[in-house]
Amino acid sequence: MSSAYQVIARKWRPQTFQDVVGQDHVVRTLRNAIGRNRIAHAYLFVGPRGTGKTSTARIFAKALNCTDGPKADFDPKDPAVQAITDGTSMDVIEIDGASNNSVDQIRELRDDVRYAPTQGKYKIYIIDEVHMLSNQAFNALLKTLEEPPEHVKFVFATTDVQKVLPTILSRCQRFDLKPIPSELIVQRLQTIAVEEKINVTPEALACIARMADGGMRDAQSIFDQMISFCGSDIAEADVLDVYGLVSGEKINALAGAVAAGDHQKIIALVDECDESGRDLVRLLTDMQALVRNALLDAIAKGGRSERLGGVSMTTEQLTRLLDGLREGEGGVKLGLAEKINFEVTLLKAVEASRSRAIDSLIKELAALAEESAIAESGSDDSEKKKA
Repeated sequence: MSSAYQVIARKWRPQTFQDVVGQDHVVRTLRNAIGRNRIAHAYLFVGPRGTGKTSTARIFAKALNCTDGPKADFDPKDPAVQAITDGTSMDVIEIDGASNNSVDQIRELRDDVRYAPTQGKYKIYIIDEVHMLSNQAFNALLKTLEEPPEHVKFVFATTDVQKVLPTILSRCQRFDLKPIPSELIVQRLQTIAVEEKINVTPEALACIARMADGGMRDAQSIFDQMISFCGSDIAEADVLDVYGLVSGEKINALAGAVAAGDHQKIIALVDECDESGRDLVRLLTDMQALVRNALLDAIAKGGRSERLGGVSMTTEQLTRLLDGLREGEGGVKLGLAEKINFEVTLLKAVEASRSRAIDSLIKELAALAEESAIAESGSDDSEKKKA
C-alpha cells in the first residue's frame, strides 16, 4: 500500500541546521550556544510567516534532546530525533498560542514543568504564535519563565513581536529571522524540482520566488500548486496565468514608460494588463520594488541611475517617484475602480518625479548667485589692475 501524499512544504521541511535556508546568523548562534554549553532557558524567534521559526525551534529541540546530546550535528535517524520529527516525543511539547491562550491553560503548563523529562535531557516547550496569549496568561508565565527548573527550556515563535509583553521579551534571547532572498528560494526550489523530477524554467522559479515575498513555505506551496496545474513541465507563462502576474519584461517596459513620462504608453500597457486579467495590486508592488532598486543604484553611483528603461534619473526624482507609487497603494487596493486608481497613481507618480523640491532649487539658485558674484569680483579686480 502506497504511503499517504505529503505536500512539498511538509515533505521538504528543514530537519537539521544544514537544511535551514537564509537564516545563517540564527543557525550560527544556536550551534555555538550548543557547542559551548551556553544554552539559555528561553528563546524567542521573530519573523514573517514561512521563514523557518517553528522549523528552527524543532531542530533546536532535536539538537538538545538527541542521543548523547546536546550536539548540533545530530543524526536525523536517531530514534530520539525521529520521535520529535514525528511529534511523538513526550519531552517536546508544541503549543499553539492562538488556541491555548487562556490563563488556566498556562497554569496547567506551569504545573507540568515541575516534572522531569521522560527520555531526553530537557523538557522543551515550543509555543507558536506566542503573541496570541492573553495578558493574564503572559503574567501567569512570568515567574516560571524567569526561574524555570534546570530541565526546562522554552522556545517561542511569533509573527507580531509588538504584541508580546516587554516583561516576556526581557526574559528571552531574541532572534530575528529575515525574509529569505529570492535567489536562495530559487536555489531551494531547483533542488526540490530535481528530486521530484519536475522540469521548471528559471523564469518560472523567479516568478514563484517573487510571489513568495521572502517566505520559503509560501514558495513551496505555490510550487506544489503549479505541479498540480501543469504536471511535470512548468513554464513562466503558466505561473503568470494562474496567479495573474505580469512578466518581468512588461514590468520593465511600464517602469521605463513612467520614467520617460510617456503617458500614452503607460495607458496602453495598463489596458493590456487589465484586459488579460493581471493583478494590478501585485503589479504596483513589483513596480515599487523595481524603482527601489533603481534608487539604490543611484545612491551607489553618486546620484543618478539609468535602471528604468535607460532614462537617467536623479536620486531625488526616484525618491519622489517611489513615494508617489506608495501613496497610491490604498486607492488601488481598496478603491472601487482598481484600474482607474492604478492609472491615476502612475500618472501622479510621473508628475511627482518631475517636480523639484523647493529647498534644492533655493540651493541651486544660491550656488549660481555665488558663482556670479565671484565672477563679477574677479572681473572688477582685473579692470582695477589694468587701470
